[in-house]
Amino acid sequence: MYETSHPAYSKLRDIGREIAEHVKPRAVVVFSAHWQAAHKGEIEVNVAEEGELIYDFYGFPKRYYEEEFPNKGSEGVANEVIEALRAAEIGVRPVKRGLDHGVWSSFKVAFDPAENPLDVPIVQASLFASEDPHQHYRLGQAVSKLRSQNIQIIVSGMAVHNLRDMSRGSQTLPYTASFDEALKQAVESPPDKREKLMADLLERPDARQAHPHFDHLLPIHVGAGAAGDDEGKRLWTLAEGSMSWAQFRFGEVAA
Repeated sequence: MYETSHPAYSKLRDIGREIAEHVKPRAVVVFSAHWQAAHKGEIEVNVAEEGELIYDFYGFPKRYYEEEFPNKGSEGVANEVIEALRAAEIGVRPVKRGLDHGVWSSFKVAFDPAENPLDVPIVQASLFASEDPHQHYRLGQAVSKLRSQNIQIIVSGMAVHNLRDMSRGSQTLPYTASFDEALKQAVESPPDKREKLMADLLERPDARQAHPHFDHLLPIHVGAGAAGDDEGKRLWTLAEGSMSWAQFRFGEVAA
């Protein structure tokens, strides 16, 4: 967010412009690595209309806790999400809360309020309180039909995310490179084989190095499930130290 010279910054801005200028959704539904439901077997959906922020991080400079990102929710859109989940026999609980930093910190770059504002409702839904990739893939399948109603589904995580090894420097670690490539291959596989190949990622020998916890990996399973028969494509990546900043898109954007 502050490192404007980092390559991921400009790439995220490109994605934001593509969504705002070409996709032009009537609403956005977002799943973040930083919200797991409180109860197993169900999903929580934010029905709040007011666009508050959650500063769910600790030990950072004061300015981090003073950041703002203008946004609004929509109980109506949230109810569309809830209905889609219930139709798929997924337990759901409406809640009122703000956007966590897994959403607002990246959206502030992608949808700069001054240069590329996102003037549509943002509704966040949780992940499951599990590390089951098939469960999260089915979560994506449940909300897939919202795409046909001009609702953009965005998932926020990281291709590789190991905070413990950040002290080892910026040189790409072996597991960062290997897992980053494996994720690309799985996402870009034929849609009828994609769920299994993406689930297999969690069983790889390098999986727990790349993701000590799978919360930052599971959002891409939601996105892949929501894609239906649309093919996935890695738009860009940067494997750096113990992190990968890969960005993906499912389906094509109309010219």
